[in-house]
Amino acid sequence: MTGVELLGKVRKEHPQVAFVMVTGEDDVRVGVQAMQQGAADYIVKPFQLEAVLASVHRALEKKRLEIELERHRQHLEELVCQRTAQLEAAVRRIERTYDETLQALGLALDLRDDETAGHSQRVTHYCQEIAKVMGCTAEQIAEITRGAYLHDIGKIGIPDAILLKPGKLTPEEKEVMESHVRIGYELVCRISFLAGAAQIVLTHQEFYDGTGYPQGLAGKEIPAGARIFAVADTLDAMTSDRPYRSALPYSVAREEIIRYAGRQFDPEVVKASLSIPEEVWRRIRLEVSSARLLLERPLISKISA
Repeated sequence: MTGVELLGKVRKEHPQVAFVMVTGEDDVRVGVQAMQQGAADYIVKPFQLEAVLASVHRALEKKRLEIELERHRQHLEELVCQRTAQLEAAVRRIERTYDETLQALGLALDLRDDETAGHSQRVTHYCQEIAKVMGCTAEQIAEITRGAYLHDIGKIGIPDAILLKPGKLTPEEKEVMESHVRIGYELVCRISFLAGAAQIVLTHQEFYDGTGYPQGLAGKEIPAGARIFAVADTLDAMTSDRPYRSALPYSVAREEIIRYAGRQFDPEVVKASLSIPEEVWRRIRLEVSSARLLLERPLISKISA
């Protein structure tokens, strides 16, 4: 093989070796080719020993710097990976803190309106199940979860006389009650981490046919999370006890949801919800009820003490 071919072969097997090409061919093209193959220098015979020594020293120094640079690059990559892992862990801790705060807010709302105790938790789990069936990503499910948990946060700003009124609301009272979506949105949208959730809070009372409030959005104008929430919310409302009626069977709730597909609900979301076995909804209701009992017992003990 030629010297250039030898250079290409050996350099691949020994990348940390410095190479100087010495040849009797006084051809610039050969020199350029040798340099392209990784030679640090190109010397034409006859040569002076001093020139060869100087060339070897330069080649070794160049290779030393290259190796040092590569080690530095690897160290930086390791450092970046380490810092990235630390940052991701910190973000996860922050997200857990946020989620714990959201759970506390949801529980606070449930405690204020005992008629809907556990509603925020149940409807959140219902939303998660429907979102999984619809192929939502983990990020989308997390966003829907937070939006569902906070959907009624605006009711904090609704007077008890209206929020807890047993009878039918007057038109004026109804208008005040409906303002909870705006109030909730204003509270949540200030937190950049909850920007997606804030949109669900704002639009969770919109109807698929555009007859909902507060903006009268229709179809795909309504965020996917809010469209999923609408079905989950109705399912829970109909299968829960209310002062004016007992909980309805799941079969009745299913028929009602089917009846309003394309009007109040997104047909695709309805289809996804119908594919989930009734046992899943019952399991969620039981788990939420059990969890609430565990949370309330210590609280009642402290209050009694």
